[in-house]
Amino acid sequence: MTGVEEFENLRPLLFAIAYRILGSATEAEDAVQETWVRYETSGARPDSPKAFLSTVVTRVSINVLESARARREQYVGEWLPEPILDEPYDDPARSAELTESVSMAALVLLERLSPLERAVFVLREAFGFGFAEIAEIVDRSEAACRQLAVRARRHVDRGSARFDTDPHTHEQLTARFLTAFQDGNVDGLRELLAADVQLVADGGGKTPAIRKIVLGNEKVMRLLASYVSPMVRLGMVLEPHDVNRHPGLIARDDSGALVQIMTFDVVDGKIGTIRVVVNPDKLAHLGRVADVRALAQQLRDLQRP
Repeated sequence: MTGVEEFENLRPLLFAIAYRILGSATEAEDAVQETWVRYETSGARPDSPKAFLSTVVTRVSINVLESARARREQYVGEWLPEPILDEPYDDPARSAELTESVSMAALVLLERLSPLERAVFVLREAFGFGFAEIAEIVDRSEAACRQLAVRARRHVDRGSARFDTDPHTHEQLTARFLTAFQDGNVDGLRELLAADVQLVADGGGKTPAIRKIVLGNEKVMRLLASYVSPMVRLGMVLEPHDVNRHPGLIARDDSGALVQIMTFDVVDGKIGTIRVVVNPDKLAHLGRVADVRALAQQLRDLQRP
């Protein structure tokens, strides 16, 4: 097998690692490309291409994340990960871990970790690397990697204890939400939302998205209900689609261009968090993106009495 073939066979794994460390599909693709350049120019064929490439993509991703931290701290409004609709990498033996680790909820929680903690956590929890392998990859001792993993798990558990990760529950609630929203069923929406539900929108300053988190059943329900009629009149549609391996919704305009992507966290059988990615820069890797500013103005005009 040629070096190109070896790399292409491992590309899905490399992207999966980089995306979980970075929370950005665009940056993950760049990290994978940088890994290829280093592999191609290394001059020697490693005994284990998987070990070599996993090491390179992890180290590149750690470096990228360290430089990205400052930008994310200055980000306009709430920061959310770039969503992905499909992930080509799969490992039946670790299907549950891969699914949980790529959810929007998990990626948001991973933002609490240092770059090194995040890399160790991803390699261990999502991909099942042994601590000896991880130590080689991140150039730390096994004992240090174990400590990093413990600290990372403590941080993640502190934020994720309330979330229900059952896929069937997610799918059911997403379908019921879509029906209630399309029907303008206010009582139906209210029933699906937890009492302390929160809505988080990421516009990145590129679109007039809500910049503050909206809290509480009544406020979130009324906000959602106010968009139903204008969206219908503008020909916008919501369609169900897996987002980050979990049920989600995609909004498109009347030409089929992407407007936003919506995901849900489930808490005790109710929707506890709604995350909406509207920043066109975070949707561009998924296809044609609508003129969100123009749409937002049209929506506002239609919402006026």
